[in-house]
Amino acid sequence: MALVALLAGLGLLAAAAPLLGRLLGRQVGWVLATGFAVAAAGVAVLAPGVLAGTPVEVSRAWLPSLGVEAALRLDGTSLVFVMVALVVGALVLAYCASYLDDEEARGPVPALLVVFAASMCLLVLADDLALLYVGWELTTLCSFVLLSTAGADAAAPARRALLVTVTGGLALLAAVVLLVAATGTSRISTITADPALVLGSPLAPWVAVLLVVAAATKSAQMPLHFWLPGAMVAMTPVSAYLHAATMVKAGIYLLVRVSPVYGGQPAWTAALLVLGLTTAVLGALLALREHDLKGVLAYSTVSQLGLLVAAIGVGTPTALAAALLHTAAHALFKATLFMLVGIVDHETGGRDVRDLAGLRHVMPRTALATAVAALSMAGVPPLLGFVSKEYLFQGFLSVDLAPWVGPVAALTAVAASALTFAYALRIVHGAFGGGEPSHPDLHEPPTAFLAPAALAALVGLVAGPAVSLADPVVAAATADALPGADAPEVYFWHGLSPELGLSALTIALGSLLFWRRDGVDRVLQSWSPPSVGRLFDRGHDGLLHTAGVLGRPDAAGAEAGHLVRVLVAVLALAVPAAVVLGPLPERTAGSQPAEWAVVGLLLVVVLVAACTRSALVLVCALGLIGLLVAGWFLLQGALDVAITLLLVEVLTAVAVVLALRGGDDRLPRAQRRRALPTGALAVGVALVAGAGTWAMTGRGDLSPVGERVLSGAEAATGGTNAVNVVLVDVRGLDTFLETVVVGVVALGLVMLGRGPAGRRRGPAGPEPASEDVVLRVGARVLVPLMLVISVWLLWRGHDQPGGGFIAALVLGSAVALGHLAGGQAPFARTPRWMAPSVLAGAGLCLALGTGLYPLLVGGTLLEPTDVPVLGALGLGYAVLFDVGVYLLVLSLAVAAVHSLDAGAATALPPSRGRPRTGGDEEPAPVRPATTVPEEVS
Repeated sequence: MALVALLAGLGLLAAAAPLLGRLLGRQVGWVLATGFAVAAAGVAVLAPGVLAGTPVEVSRAWLPSLGVEAALRLDGTSLVFVMVALVVGALVLAYCASYLDDEEARGPVPALLVVFAASMCLLVLADDLALLYVGWELTTLCSFVLLSTAGADAAAPARRALLVTVTGGLALLAAVVLLVAATGTSRISTITADPALVLGSPLAPWVAVLLVVAAATKSAQMPLHFWLPGAMVAMTPVSAYLHAATMVKAGIYLLVRVSPVYGGQPAWTAALLVLGLTTAVLGALLALREHDLKGVLAYSTVSQLGLLVAAIGVGTPTALAAALLHTAAHALFKATLFMLVGIVDHETGGRDVRDLAGLRHVMPRTALATAVAALSMAGVPPLLGFVSKEYLFQGFLSVDLAPWVGPVAALTAVAASALTFAYALRIVHGAFGGGEPSHPDLHEPPTAFLAPAALAALVGLVAGPAVSLADPVVAAATADALPGADAPEVYFWHGLSPELGLSALTIALGSLLFWRRDGVDRVLQSWSPPSVGRLFDRGHDGLLHTAGVLGRPDAAGAEAGHLVRVLVAVLALAVPAAVVLGPLPERTAGSQPAEWAVVGLLLVVVLVAACTRSALVLVCALGLIGLLVAGWFLLQGALDVAITLLLVEVLTAVAVVLALRGGDDRLPRAQRRRALPTGALAVGVALVAGAGTWAMTGRGDLSPVGERVLSGAEAATGGTNAVNVVLVDVRGLDTFLETVVVGVVALGLVMLGRGPAGRRRGPAGPEPASEDVVLRVGARVLVPLMLVISVWLLWRGHDQPGGGFIAALVLGSAVALGHLAGGQAPFARTPRWMAPSVLAGAGLCLALGTGLYPLLVGGTLLEPTDVPVLGALGLGYAVLFDVGVYLLVLSLAVAAVHSLDAGAATALPPSRGRPRTGGDEEPAPVRPATTVPEEVS
């Protein structure tokens, strides 16, 4: 349960972050960092058992029919990546306390960083392929949203990152499906314990290709690297966390995790060696030609990830141990450098090394910390980066594909590392070297601002000579990544060894490149590498253009012409459908006279709707059609459906009135030459639809599933309303995820209510003097009554027609009525607690909480579980989920009303205000009928 508690704690921390941000401002970073430190300490408590060879495991049934479990496992490999995510996360969040201002700290970034960490922890702890895929995609979404917080300039880079990494996610999904098909299980530990399950299948090569594609997109391998430098538009804490501990490390983890299956396979080794070393060298060259400090670090990450991929491809115990050790070293020095570059940018307002010089004179502590981290990246003793680079060289020399492959791989790694040495010195010398400072008026940042980066640099300095203390962790991680192999002993000094000679060669070549930096820079600037990102954008634009051409007939302004093809297709399919159906069974239910009366009334109202030119009459006719259909449902005994449809029709009518308010209510006259074919098409489709309805209804008995639900609902759940029982008690992932969709739509409507600059648009309404008296008085009487009815319907939904969905529609109708009435009517001004964002957030938390709570008490996901407090009150567990649905649907209704009311307000002509008192006098401003809080719109 400790692993579930870890993920749940991070989830609660993310949920509390917005509130903490409002209360504490930028100091929320320290609170969140403390939470991460506590989580890391909790994992450290579990570490002794893990290092002794006893993984921490927890498993709950998730999709039993598919054999999928919500299984978590902490072993040596996942321990390394979890600690990297938590420790670096704590440092980055502490850094946020000084980097962010109070307004930014109240925004989404702190909470999203916590969600990012939780997603990464879920990914590396997952012991089921389906759960691993969920964590993989969550990191993709988190990175996209975090990049998007950087403003308009981040739109294109965020789109690139999303499209590339989602493509890799699809490759991973295909690999997951093939792995389950090949092995008959989705349990990762079972698959890795018996590689023959995979390697003996003809699907093995395809799985390997898909896994490499997935890892290459996530870990920015050539030529799919271009999204990562573009991600530099994000603020520095986001860049630091993404590059050092999350997202890009997901691909590395995936390759390490499947090494027990594919490690040592010649094709796997060759593919990862070529891919990784090519990326390492080209990434280092691109880093050396950069002048922007963040650009240097971005391409540096690409290069370092290439070295890690190549080392994993070697597949020997030494190479895998080196990859795991360098993963930790890279996390430390890369997080440090990003935070320090952020400080330089924050203090000087720039990051171009050509405009920076001599900052060591005014920022000596910052210069020292930068030098320590850069030298660790360069592989200079006695830093941790030196030790991990030594083991990387040793690993490359251990390649056994052919006698010449090891030396070639090692020398290629030396070339990449020499370039790394050169650009590491460029970072230090460009910003802090030279004579007079370029910004003499600067001073050291506050200690709290510098402390997280300085602490990470200090750990990298101390951990080099003390690296033997990490030997148990590296040994356990290597043993899990390559079962049965003897992990090498990790220590600082290797003596006079080949890898020491390669390190000396690296430093010599790197020093030469730095000494001749002007000439090297001229050569690199004259080099014009092909821009894969530009090719990607062209392909993306071409795809959108093609889609535009194909969809042009359906474009807006065609006056519903796009419906013609659909309706013609309905007519064309009618005859084949009748042939396929063949003779139909006899009808088991006869028609009632009242049903034919409803059909006759519908025909009359449809004719009125087709002939009118008044928008108001059309709205009334459409509403009456909905009411008649609701009456037909009543005749069929579907009371819940009838009530729902009735309320939806009411809300729709109100929405249309809000949209039409202030505009012309006359519809355009139809062209006579189009009236006859349009009418013929409408009649034909109506006859086909009616015939289809007649053919497909009333010809069969109740299904076995329906019989089981009706007969067993009360005994299983205590509820007598079968409809509500299915939706709330016997709910599955479809109902569970539909609640999320409703919340997303509500938040989308909230964004629609914003003005061009992101500020709220104050909706206007009629003046009090011109308000409709009947509407105003009716609202004051009806709105409180509707509120009571809403609560009553929510309460009775388990046993009688009602429930959260219907109850929310009633209260949403009350809100809409209040907006229509304006003035002092109830809900004319929506209270802050009813802001759509607040309702959607609370509803999502309840819905998700009721789904995940059973896992905490030993049950399965979404399993109905008794809650002691609710049981004492005589309430079922499902009432919490129903309340969540209630809040989500209410948020959607309120957001729709706000959005439409705001849009209608902007369209009101001046004549809707007070009458003018003079010919040249400007009209008095319109007094708004509603006030929308900031967080609403």
